[in-house]
Amino acid sequence: MAGPSYKVLFLCTGNSARSILAEALLNRDGAGRFRAWSAGSFPKRAVHPAALGLLRDLDLSTDGLRSKSWDEFTGPDAPEFDFIFTVCDNAAGETCPVWPGHPMTAHWGIEDPAAVEGPGQREAFEQALNSLGNRIALFLALPIESIDRMSLHHKLGEIGRIEGSTTKSDV
Repeated sequence: MAGPSYKVLFLCTGNSARSILAEALLNRDGAGRFRAWSAGSFPKRAVHPAALGLLRDLDLSTDGLRSKSWDEFTGPDAPEFDFIFTVCDNAAGETCPVWPGHPMTAHWGIEDPAAVEGPGQREAFEQALNSLGNRIALFLALPIESIDRMSLHHKLGEIGRIEGSTTKSDV
């Protein structure tokens, strides 16, 4: 079934873990209907090794994954995004660039697995991946082509508040 292809950007401050995981998941699960990228306001310049290891262990593609600045997506040659999701609370509170095309935005905050060191780190990354996978599955199930913009925005916010969210209020 051919239909519109939507462009999605996942933002996190460091762009080394959560946003990278979300990019990989949506590119796989979006099955050509969605194309995802990720970026950070203060990128770490390297993807966290535990994120890459988990993705490889699950046979998710790591091709092209790298930590990068959101500045790469503000120029005239940048994709025009349909959706932008912040996945960390810091990025949600920052002043973002003005994105062309008025993309829909939502905050899907989850705990930072990179903050866990030593024992438990793998489990933290798995939990982050599962939380993102749940949100992405709900997002993919939305009738984007037939829902009005206000309802879609509301639904995207609801997705950000499901179990595992760091969002504490109905902002």
